[in-house]
Amino acid sequence: MTEHGASNTVDHPGHDPAQDFVGNPFAAVAHADALVLDAEGYHAAFDRDHAVTAEPMWKLERAQTFYEPDVASWRAMMDGDWAGSLALVADMAGPLRRYFMSRVPVRRVRVAELPVTAYLQWEMHVLAVRARAGSPCRVLPAARVAHLDPLPELVVFGPSLMYEVLYDEYGGCRGGRRITDARVVGPCLAAVRALFAAGEDVLAFHEREIAPLPPPAVTDAMRAAVPGYGHRTEEFRV
Repeated sequence: MTEHGASNTVDHPGHDPAQDFVGNPFAAVAHADALVLDAEGYHAAFDRDHAVTAEPMWKLERAQTFYEPDVASWRAMMDGDWAGSLALVADMAGPLRRYFMSRVPVRRVRVAELPVTAYLQWEMHVLAVRARAGSPCRVLPAARVAHLDPLPELVVFGPSLMYEVLYDEYGGCRGGRRITDARVVGPCLAAVRALFAAGEDVLAFHEREIAPLPPPAVTDAMRAAVPGYGHRTEEFRV
């Protein structure tokens, strides 16, 4: 289905929706026309687009907690096995290196709040492994993007194609909005590139802020909020 943005402006021929949000190009995302996909449809469309893209792909992550039931290292963390979780993260290095050898670069901007959540502490270990495997990431403190909040979760393939990734109440992916309006995508791509340039390399952030931390505290309340676990795998998503 195609979703039309719920803008307060009156559209007319030649109207540029991005110009309604000149100071914050990300604000135009929610108002953009988009093809809305469920989780299965989003992953299939994403994989098709990623297989043929010739440009670097950019990701913007703002939320501090996501739900990763198909990743065994995340599940081990949730089960309280931090040593096992880190060992499984380390095991991802080889597959990730081989994966990125045959793909265009994937560059990520990761917004971080301190103190980090249990999820973000785990993810930063993953992002450090990914960075060494060829997928660079820069970290920005939440205060640096406060004027842009609420930030969408974005995957940008180029100046005329991006996805807004949608999540459920637990932080699990429930689908995505495929946006192809260059008047919206182009300014968002430029803004993500600028945020990346302003960020700190994830390896430096990881060494200073994450590596010295004790194991994350995963409470029974946190586990109770998570839906039934799926099968244990070590799959990873770009």
